[in-house]
Amino acid sequence: MFRIVLLLLALLICGEVNAEEVSIDKQIDQLFWPVAKYLSDIVFYSITLGSISFPIILIWLITAALAFTVYFDFISISGFKHAIKVIRGDFSDPKDPGEVTHFQALTTALSGTVGLGNIAGVAIAVSIGGPGATFWMIVAGFMGMSTKFLECSLGVKYRRINAAGQVHGGPMYYLRDGLANMGYGILGKILGGFFAICCVVASLCGSNMLQSNQVYRQFVNVMGGETSFWFDKGWLFGIILALVIGAVIIGGIKSIAKVTEKVVPLMAIVYLSTALYILAYHFGQIPHAIGLIIDGAFNAEGVAGGVIGVIIQGFKRAAFSSEAGVGAASIAHAAASTKHPVREGYVALLEPFIDTVVICTITALVIVITGSYQNTNGLDGVVLTSSAFASVVWWFPYVLSFAVLMFGISTMISWAYYGSIAWSYLVGDSTIAGTIYKFIFCFCTALGASISLRSVISISDSMFFSMAIANIIGLFLLAPEVRLDLIKYRKEFDSN
Repeated sequence: MFRIVLLLLALLICGEVNAEEVSIDKQIDQLFWPVAKYLSDIVFYSITLGSISFPIILIWLITAALAFTVYFDFISISGFKHAIKVIRGDFSDPKDPGEVTHFQALTTALSGTVGLGNIAGVAIAVSIGGPGATFWMIVAGFMGMSTKFLECSLGVKYRRINAAGQVHGGPMYYLRDGLANMGYGILGKILGGFFAICCVVASLCGSNMLQSNQVYRQFVNVMGGETSFWFDKGWLFGIILALVIGAVIIGGIKSIAKVTEKVVPLMAIVYLSTALYILAYHFGQIPHAIGLIIDGAFNAEGVAGGVIGVIIQGFKRAAFSSEAGVGAASIAHAAASTKHPVREGYVALLEPFIDTVVICTITALVIVITGSYQNTNGLDGVVLTSSAFASVVWWFPYVLSFAVLMFGISTMISWAYYGSIAWSYLVGDSTIAGTIYKFIFCFCTALGASISLRSVISISDSMFFSMAIANIIGLFLLAPEVRLDLIKYRKEFDSN
């Protein structure tokens, strides 16, 4: 890290790098790749059966999602209508404790999920796992709705509100306090601390760096690729992006919520409208594309290790996109104004549906129906998605660049909030500590644009999924408590 700081400082002082020397971006990437690979090997440790490797962390997430779906009686279906009513404000009371509305909490959490996980992540899943990965993304998103309900209900139930009215909540609090109530105080403290550390690192090196990386890649793509002035100047783009992020996150959750409640719906409408236009353009080929997805889900051969490999890719990218089981979204939902924790759980179950079942599916259909996944030509991530859209709408890469920028910014500021809450849990809620975290966050934003997608995906995935290790242990132990709360809530609002 110290070497990276020196590299950026030297560049700012000298103003240029000799063209014959290795670029600053490549130097930074060479430093990051060994670390990224090491972390990835640990978090995605796999057991091998035959020729297929099963990452243990994915088995952990899939098992939890399936168990909670059954345990809460398929609340993803039965609770959908009530969730819509809560979002509309049918049960809102301005006297309820909290900092933001149900809708603002939802958009803040969605801004941390709707974005490059949908645009770049889907492209990665389909290019590696084939069309069949789409089917398993949908399945994972559906099952993740129950997990989101559980963790966000707990986020509100065990939140802390200080004298200034500021809310601190999330897995570290319900792991520590919830398990303490059950007589597992020591375990709760260990799991809460472990989650907080993982969350801080994930916010700095995970989603933050992936967003800045893919925003930069798409920007360079529309500016002329290798002939662009910006090519190999990710460090400069990253610094500019970091300044923008810093200006937003200074204001805290209320400032972040005001931005996300406007940016997320607008960008989602622009993105989905164009995607639906492309699907309408290829309307006659939609049945064939759906056939490829279903056939690839159950009959894939030689693609990422056959059917099991396709399932792994689908669940992996869906988990990254929706964050179900990771627990981070409960930090945003903890700030919602409500006196019924379960009510916010209903709101949260909409996230995987919007994020994965709807947006990811539409993106995947565009990539499959245009055939872009078969002719990558070295393209990856967001650039592959951009290519698929451009095959029908030539000017869309310019629109996508703006959408990616907005999605990227909204995701980063949401993760800045997540990380700051975890940081304050570890070091205390002081102004100086908060400022230090925000500075480090902005510095990592600049770094993310400077390294390769290979490195950023490895470090992003490993840090992101590490949070699920502690979180799901707590969810299994605390699920009966939320089930009782749900029964009481349904008795009171059964007619609604």
